[in-house]
Amino acid sequence: MSFVGKKFPNISTTAIDHMGDNFELNVFEKAVNEKKKVLLFWYPKDFTFVCPTELHAFQEAKAEFEKRNTILVGASCDTAEVHFAWLNTPKNAGGIEGVEYPLIADANRNLSSVLDILDGEYIEENNGTYLMKGDNVSYRATYLIDEEGTVVHESINHMPIGRNVHEYLRIIDAYSHVQTHGEVCPANWEKGKEAMNATRDGVAGYLSKN
Repeated sequence: MSFVGKKFPNISTTAIDHMGDNFELNVFEKAVNEKKKVLLFWYPKDFTFVCPTELHAFQEAKAEFEKRNTILVGASCDTAEVHFAWLNTPKNAGGIEGVEYPLIADANRNLSSVLDILDGEYIEENNGTYLMKGDNVSYRATYLIDEEGTVVHESINHMPIGRNVHEYLRIIDAYSHVQTHGEVCPANWEKGKEAMNATRDGVAGYLSKN
């Protein structure tokens, strides 16, 4: 089920910050209460391979997200304790030391189940019982939530495919342009480029120049 155009689930989850403090985090309420966009990105598992490259890439771009009034939040189905151990593991040992945005610890899989992003499903056995097939960890799902708590972008990558952090900055720029100017952003639009009015004349004029 897609959440684009819908409110993000109003569900609180356990999270941890880089200081090791545990707290309850509700992504929907954080966006609405702080009047900020939230980029929530899920990754499969701590202490793995593609995952730390993504977490460091988002950290390196954290200031750029903040310039765009956007909060970064990472998430996986690991526990807060495992998150903290990984946060205290140096980068040259495969860790995420230096990551400063909060990490959701959805160990009970409440939020990831509602989002339907888990790599696994319950299969009914012949005796009537159900057995989980799959790793039951999240795919690389990404959600951009606006200041009203509405999902304006979502994407899901399979496990081996890392994300391009700069594409999310571009998407935020595009949506902010829509919010500010009421124009729509055509294919390959980047900040500073021409957008267009969502009319027949608007698209005709844009295509005639591009």
